Amino acid sequence: MSALRIANISGFYGDRLGAANEMLEGGEVDFLTGDYLAELTMLILHKARAKRPETGYAVTFLRQMEQILGPALDRGVKIVANAGGLNPGGMAEALRKQAAELGLAARVAHIRGDDLLGELPALQRAGHTLTHLDRGIPLSDLDAEPVSANVYLGAWGIVEALEGGADVVVCPRVTDASVVVGPAAWHFGWARDDWDALAGAVVAGHILECGPQATGGNYAFFQEVPSLRNPGFPIAEMERDGSFVVTKHAGSDGLVSRGTVTAQLLYEIAEPAYRNPDVVARFDTIELEDLGSDRVRVSGVRGEPRPDDLKVCINYVGGYRNAMTFVLTGLDIEAKARLAQTTLLAKLGGAGTFDEIECRLVRSDRPDADDNEEASAFLRVTVKDRDPRKVGRAFSNQVTEMLLASYPGIYTTTPPGGEREFGVYWPTTVPAECVDHVAVGHDGTATPIPHTPSPAEPVRVESPALDDGPVPGGETVRAPLGTVFGARSGDKGGNANVGVWARSEAGYRWLAATLDVERFRQLVPETAALEIHRYELPNLWALNFVVVGLLGEGVASTTRFDAQAKSLGEFLRAQLVDLPTLLLADQPKV
Repeated sequence: MSALRIANISGFYGDRLGAANEMLEGGEVDFLTGDYLAELTMLILHKARAKRPETGYAVTFLRQMEQILGPALDRGVKIVANAGGLNPGGMAEALRKQAAELGLAARVAHIRGDDLLGELPALQRAGHTLTHLDRGIPLSDLDAEPVSANVYLGAWGIVEALEGGADVVVCPRVTDASVVVGPAAWHFGWARDDWDALAGAVVAGHILECGPQATGGNYAFFQEVPSLRNPGFPIAEMERDGSFVVTKHAGSDGLVSRGTVTAQLLYEIAEPAYRNPDVVARFDTIELEDLGSDRVRVSGVRGEPRPDDLKVCINYVGGYRNAMTFVLTGLDIEAKARLAQTTLLAKLGGAGTFDEIECRLVRSDRPDADDNEEASAFLRVTVKDRDPRKVGRAFSNQVTEMLLASYPGIYTTTPPGGEREFGVYWPTTVPAECVDHVAVGHDGTATPIPHTPSPAEPVRVESPALDDGPVPGGETVRAPLGTVFGARSGDKGGNANVGVWARSEAGYRWLAATLDVERFRQLVPETAALEIHRYELPNLWALNFVVVGLLGEGVASTTRFDAQAKSLGEFLRAQLVDLPTLLLADQPKV
């Protein structure tokens, strides 16, 4: 059986609309898949559904399908995407209506069972505490009403829908990888305990899920990418055993290399045992081979049986927030910031007026600057409260009233504005047997999806280790860490991860021996008081650091400037360290 070509057409809700057409027209594919959901997206869709109950899904998917559904049906290309969001049935119905208006006979199925919002009280009465994974407190301690609660479903509902003849499978909150695992498992007829094959497909799904991030987008060594004007979206050429080749359409912009694939593998992960509802994929067993010509082979992935619990994303409204930013220029920056801060707090009635207030001075100024902007720093004041009146114009107007009565050169980056509602993310788990996973076929037939039984005998994969070898030493030079090493970072709820990789085995030996948790804290001072986990992936020549609590209570709630920790890896790469000159000599010439 030939390779199954699975392509990605979306890495997030708001990604390039033309990607679906580009991937369909750019070359041969068997499946188009897309990821439209994130923890923050679920909150956005909740707000959309509150205004229009018939929505709650990713409307951009409909626009993409309007462009390509007819040609896809003609060519036998199937489509699987999690664009159903909070209302997969509504999305499926909207897509059927759209297809009919276009004169197309599309068989549209959908998946349901992820929505646990109405089940939370019963789950708690049954003894499931729904404890916060990072904070260790039960949901009963939450003094707020959840607005969404969605369990991450696996791939077997997708398999059932495809088995029933679906052309399009609309998914709700399945895992990002499931939209790839489902088509592969269906096509190759994998059993539920084909752990290694399933794990390989999970790795493929993880690489594809963020679209052009696997083809050179956001790549640490971006100067090596031939063009980033319109990078092609990735394709996985899947084989029966779960191995695959990552590639892109010929002639499209971007780059597929060992480095770009490694970068995406390290994105938003924690420990090497990567849990999915259907299998635990061991990222420390992945083998990469750069075949050249934008082709990287991924093989050797081992899998362990699926976890007993499924992850749940709960969101609740935390209150309201507002922010104003003072600009401070030239001399006496810190004194000006103190004056602005003390004056404003006095006018507002003190810091205790709000549930939370943060004043952050960003020293982006430099002495003897060439222009006005380069001499400017910023004081960002953020307030949060459950009472919207406190943080609305009552706050921002007080900032405005200071503009003729405070430090010299005062101005703000925006006019006074109103409050914004913010959400808070609550990650937890439930036993798989508490979830009713259902595939609804294109004919409306609802088929319950059983959970994979636990194996009779435990299956454990040993972590492979790098052979002992010398750590590069000798003469060193003071240079940025990123001269030699790449990094990619992102958010995992309230946590952040930073994956750091070397481009040679010698580089990894130095990295593993040098960059421990304490050294990481020194290089990234804002993590000094936080819990940090370090994981080794010698097969990828990489380390992964998880910084617990860096993003507070999640992306929607954090007051951090970079709410999703996207730039944290680049900050780390810019820090000066003593690098062995031997490593510098090994760097590719750009």
